[in-house]
Amino acid sequence: MTHNLVIQSLAPLSDAHHKPLLALSRGTRIVQTDDHALRIDNANPAQRLDIDAYCGTHALDFAFVEAGLTLGDFGLAVMDMDSTLITIECIDEIADFCGLKTQVAEITEASMRGEIRDFNESLTRRVALLAGLDAHALERVYEERLQLSPGAEKMLAGVKAAGMKTLLVSGGFTFFTERLKARLGLDYAHANTLEIVDGKLTGKVLGEIVNAEVKARLLRETCASLGLEPSRAIAMGDGSNDLKMMAEAGLSVAFHAKPVVRDAATVAFDHVGLDGLLRLF
Repeated sequence: MTHNLVIQSLAPLSDAHHKPLLALSRGTRIVQTDDHALRIDNANPAQRLDIDAYCGTHALDFAFVEAGLTLGDFGLAVMDMDSTLITIECIDEIADFCGLKTQVAEITEASMRGEIRDFNESLTRRVALLAGLDAHALERVYEERLQLSPGAEKMLAGVKAAGMKTLLVSGGFTFFTERLKARLGLDYAHANTLEIVDGKLTGKVLGEIVNAEVKARLLRETCASLGLEPSRAIAMGDGSNDLKMMAEAGLSVAFHAKPVVRDAATVAFDHVGLDGLLRLF
């Protein structure tokens, strides 16, 4: 199988990278695809460690991509929400409204790094701290703090133009996923439901918790409903709760991710936005 190496940068790519990258990758030629990306044909994936070291030094992102593969070969784009499609962790920002952001964020970070193995326990502990908070805080987080990640809208436009369906699957909350689904024209969205009684959070989640296993199952089920093999899905995420979902997909993207996720993914974007996906093909 022949591979090409795609190099991307937030800043315009200097020609000075051409010669060392061509040598390191053992490729046959360089094609500058735009000011921020280039492709090296017939690159050797066995050179990954050397390429990783070079790109890490120069703030570049890289990906070995099967030659001839196109975005149209895939049928479903699956995205995590918090710190992937959007820039924040919603639960941490909700906690800020009751003065508990530090405590909740510490649990969030440990869970994302994979240090708390049981996501259900992690989420239950964090949500319990929110008991008694006015539900209006959710609206304030959405209106005042939630921002899309760089390149999100461009990426979504590109995958839709390629005929792909879109699935937002989150260990966060339906309050946010449903609004994003409507705003961005996504096809499917799944997340956890916060219990609200008399306008206040009870500190409980209703129904099945969307953990790593559920995310992977939702990817498989959505593919099946579309008549697709999971190998025709692209999955994007940043934390350990995304690993099983990403393992199901034909292409996985670690987006500004924790090391455990970066190491497991097909592609890692440490610098560029989500629209970097479109430059891979």
